[in-house]
Parts: sequence; C-alpha cells; structure tokens
Amino acid sequence: MLTLEERIRALRSGARVLAATSDSIRKQALESIASALEERRAEIEDANCRDIERAKKDGLSDALLHRLKFSGDKIESAVKGLRELSQLPDPIGKVREMRELDPGFVLRKVSFPIGVIAMIFEARPEALVQIAGLALRSGNAVVLKGGREAEESNRTLVRIIDEATSALIGDRWILGIESHADVAVMLGLDKDIDLVIPRGSNKFVSYVMENTKIPVIGHSDGICSVYIDSSADVDMAVRIAVDSKVQYPAACNAAETFLVHCDIAPRFLPLLGKALKEKGVKIHGDEMTLQYIPEALKATDEDYFTEYLALECAVKVVSSIEEAMNHIAFHGSHHTDAIVTSSDEDAELFFRNVDSADVFCNCSTRFADGFRFGLGAEVGISTSKIHARGPVGLDGLMTTKWLLTGHGETVSMYSGPDGRQFHHKELM
Repeated sequence: MLTLEERIRALRSGARVLAATSDSIRKQALESIASALEERRAEIEDANCRDIERAKKDGLSDALLHRLKFSGDKIESAVKGLRELSQLPDPIGKVREMRELDPGFVLRKVSFPIGVIAMIFEARPEALVQIAGLALRSGNAVVLKGGREAEESNRTLVRIIDEATSALIGDRWILGIESHADVAVMLGLDKDIDLVIPRGSNKFVSYVMENTKIPVIGHSDGICSVYIDSSADVDMAVRIAVDSKVQYPAACNAAETFLVHCDIAPRFLPLLGKALKEKGVKIHGDEMTLQYIPEALKATDEDYFTEYLALECAVKVVSSIEEAMNHIAFHGSHHTDAIVTSSDEDAELFFRNVDSADVFCNCSTRFADGFRFGLGAEVGISTSKIHARGPVGLDGLMTTKWLLTGHGETVSMYSGPDGRQFHHKELM
C-alpha cells in the first residue's frame, strides 16, 4: 500500500495529464460528476446523516450543523453549479499579453494550471464538490482535507468523484486526507504541492503559514461591516443590513458589525432593531445605540473584533465616514465591507480608502461569492494581496507561462552598438 507521501507525489503526474486534457474532456468529466451525484444521492445522504448524528452527540452548534447538512436542495445546487462551471470558457491557454519583440519574434503570456493544490476547509461537504469542480476545470490536481465533522460525507464524495472521472482523466488528480497527522505530512511536501488554501479560524490559518514552506493564500476571519451613511435611503439600508446578517449568518461574508452615522441613527436604528429582533438577532450596541434599541446588550470593544457566524451582531454609531473607515481598518479583517449611501462622493471615498478584498456600495455583503461573481464557484475568499484577492475562482487557480517563438534569434544579434533594436510592438 502506498504511503501518503507517495500518493501525494503521484498527483504530480496526474496534474500533468489533467493540464494537457482538452476542454471537452474536462467538461465531460464535470458532467460525469454531476450525474454521479444525482444517481448516488441516497449514498451521499446516508453518509451525511451519520455525520450529523455524530455531530449532534458531540454538541456541535446549530450554525455548524447547518453548514454540515448536505442533502436535498444542497445536492441539487451542487449539481447545478458543476454544470454551470462546465459552460465557462476554458481557463487554460488564455493569452494575457502578446508582444512582438521584433518582426516575427513574438512573446505571449499564457495562462496555465498551478499544478497540485491542497485545500483545507471547514465542515461544508458542498465546498468539497465546488473545490473539486474548480480544480478539474482549471486543470489542477487537488488534495482535500475537510472538517472532521464531515468525515463520512467527504470520504463518500471523494470516492464518487474519483470513480466518476477515472475513465476520462485518470485516478491521480484527487486525493482526500482525514487526520491531523496527514495535514502535518502534507505541509512538509513543499516540492510536491504548489499551493495551500486553508479555510478556518485565524489560529488555524496562522498555524498553516508557520508550518509550511508551500505558498499559502486564504483568509482567516470574516469580520465584515456595513456602514450606513448619513445620506442613505433608510428602507434600503434596513433591507441590506438584514440580508447581510440574516440570509446565511454562518457564512464568512455575513455582516458582523453595523456602523451608523449619527445623523441618520434616530431614524435608522429603531427600524434596524425591530427588523433584526423579528429575525431573532442578538444585538450588542454602544451607548448611543442603546438609546434607540434599548433591548440591545452593552457592547465591549471585543464585540467589534468578533466574527459571530450566528444571529448576533455589533452596532456602533459614528460621527463621520472617516470614523467608520478607521473603525474598519482597525477592527476589520480585510474581507468584505459595504457602504449604504446616496452620495457618489462618499461611495468613491469608501471604495478608495477601505482596504478589503471586496468593497461594496448599496448592496449586501453576501454578494462576496465566486458563484455570484460569475467565477464558477470558489475555493475560498483570499484577503492576500499577492496572486489572488477576493473570491478565488478559476482565474485564481491559474498561473502563467511566457512563450517566446523565434526564427533563430540570438541575444548577440541584439547586443553592442550595431545590434538590432527591439521594437516591442503590442499585439493585443
């Protein structure tokens, strides 16, 4: 039996095979996965039920149980996502730049798969399907480590995906691992894995970064804020605030903090308090917030650093847009932040000065999502400023090659006082 190191190293050859496959073969493989998920739904749901039963016994929170569930509509959504992913343009071989150095001497910058990607993610089995689909479509081999809570579901899904695609693209492009010991081994294989994408707590992401030489992208906390400007339409602001917090509170792009300009607070906060109370949201507010939402709890500074991932939030009244932006800079996590305003000037100021991967105006923070961006789902949201930022879809799983085609040119031909001159003509 192969060791974990040998199985991971085998992915390198699988990645080369996958990168060389045609667009139509990778599309067929995605359709094969989608069909297998439909045909083997009962098997998937049975495995997921076992995970949920064990999680309940372990006292998992309602928010995590909601994430863990993978049946019915969630399976249908995963299948739909795979089929929509297959219809996106082939990300391999896109010409990003084309430049003629000299007549007939042409340089191209072309997209190419990264190679072998390791993905460590939380207890969401649908995330495994999304990640596997994105890896396949982009021509990358993938190592998948899901949360212990979803062990049965993830194991079943990896097996089904592998079996559904082996006849088309081989069986060395996907590997599931399960234990912390496996993760430790994986993080040491910097010559075999090209990129690690961890999704989890700040502590866990820091652990990954400190214990590997492999490049790492990703985000830890999702402390997202919505700022209600003095000129905001109050009804719109309430609608956006409620959606940002309530639509799926366990998501990393759900709003955790609402910052409210003091001029609009008397009109907005009572409506916000009423709307959130109807949805069962617990509110932590500063002293001025408590004047308009008396049932709110007195907020501490720690509340503004908290990612609740539940029906709970923090509210603070600010004196200006500058104070709101400073609060976001100090307390935020550079994930997703939004402004609700009728002022184009304030919107542009917010766009320029808020240093987050996603900055929105007059819409819910929940739009920070690869599928909603048209990226073909996502492997995660990156708050890094290198390589990929924001939702990481197909393009974030690509690197580039420089391809230069000549006719016998040598550097000496372009050297010295009598050498030829490059004319660097842009061709696109």
